[in-house]
Amino acid sequence: MYLIAVEGGDGSGKGEAVRILAALAKNLAFNNVHVTHEPRRHSELGKLALKAVSVGSHTPLEEAGLFAADRVDHSHTWIRPRLEKGDLVISDRNIHSSLVYQGVVGELGLEQVAKMNAAAMIPDLVIWVDCDPIKAMKRISSGTLRMAGEKHEYFETTEIQTTIRAGFSGILSGEIKTPAPFSKSIIVGPVLNEGGLDDLEKQLSQVLSNFFNKRPEPLNVSKDDVDRYLLTSLTTGVQTQTRLPGSPTKHISLLEDWLDGKSPAQWMEIAEEQWDEKRAKSSDVPARPIAHSSWAILGTLSLTDTTDVPTLHKQLGPVRAVTKRHTQRLVKWLEQERWIHRQQSHVPFAEAQMFKLRKSRLGYGRLCLAMWPLRTALARWRRMNPDGSWRSALSDIIEPSGGSKISAQIRFAVDDTIKRLELISSGHAECPVPKNAEELIIWWSTDPPN
Repeated sequence: MYLIAVEGGDGSGKGEAVRILAALAKNLAFNNVHVTHEPRRHSELGKLALKAVSVGSHTPLEEAGLFAADRVDHSHTWIRPRLEKGDLVISDRNIHSSLVYQGVVGELGLEQVAKMNAAAMIPDLVIWVDCDPIKAMKRISSGTLRMAGEKHEYFETTEIQTTIRAGFSGILSGEIKTPAPFSKSIIVGPVLNEGGLDDLEKQLSQVLSNFFNKRPEPLNVSKDDVDRYLLTSLTTGVQTQTRLPGSPTKHISLLEDWLDGKSPAQWMEIAEEQWDEKRAKSSDVPARPIAHSSWAILGTLSLTDTTDVPTLHKQLGPVRAVTKRHTQRLVKWLEQERWIHRQQSHVPFAEAQMFKLRKSRLGYGRLCLAMWPLRTALARWRRMNPDGSWRSALSDIIEPSGGSKISAQIRFAVDDTIKRLELISSGHAECPVPKNAEELIIWWSTDPPN
């Protein structure tokens, strides 16, 4: 879902930073963490780009063209497919290297380089790893590849590295304006790498924590498209037994009357009634059931059979992500409050405790997944209407009073909600999924026929 680029001068320690980031990211809610680099040493386009800078016989324009060709191909054939699956991609160098090396050092200009790379993926996060050029050159000269004479670039001089460092400083500090669309990236740095690896790891850990705590919108893919892709893999695991060998496999999530004869608005009322605010606060969990972490965990449990906390944490994915510590705390509280119950593990010698959402809470859990795109709007409505009826919540959000127009954000959220219902069904037996905002309001507030 996110593309992280590690930038910096030659010998600054980018490769080590990438390895540390990949190790740290494995504790986050990503199914996969991928490491890559630019230019690619295994692609024909990448080899041409590397050859161009090995002797310095090409013009800055030729260099920039070769790097851009490799980057655009890399973006659409390798990076984007992984982002669409909700994975994390960490790249050793990306567009900002071209902006500095060809745009600043090669004096080609940032606008020209940006235009040549306009079709490439935009790094969601850029981490600038910095090092004194003199120390960097000592690292380069003592490196195995350099000592063996297998790798050399004309940029590898103290004088040019000093210019490169100034270029990164100017662009990544905001002193020099980065051209669109690459101005959208979140920039962090400098992360100074002149001490030990422990210090570098500590800095990088803080960078990742700050970034993921903000839950930024991904720049290259749709957040809800990613989450629906991950939900699809969960729904395929919720299956009924086949009656005869060879008969079609059917999904409970598509057939089960998960709203259990209640309207979504009724489920919101039930959840609030059964969520004790005082006990929740004393246990350091959300005071209301509509919080991000509550919806994430209850919704995910509604599509799983029996799971332990580590598996549940991974199943959340990057969109519904909750920290491991908070996941453990909330699961413990949900068990105490009888929202979930403990199951016996049938895996020999397994130490992790297994949990399952109670059937009496299934309707609310599935509703959390269905209404996820509108969760923030619903939470805001409740804060503004503490005593209001949930029946009117969705109409108040979608059809604001005073003649004001529905915002584009709400329109997109409504469309995404309908797509989710197409995945997990309307929740009422023999009831079609709403096709538009008007039908969604009716589905939300109207009791199903007997």
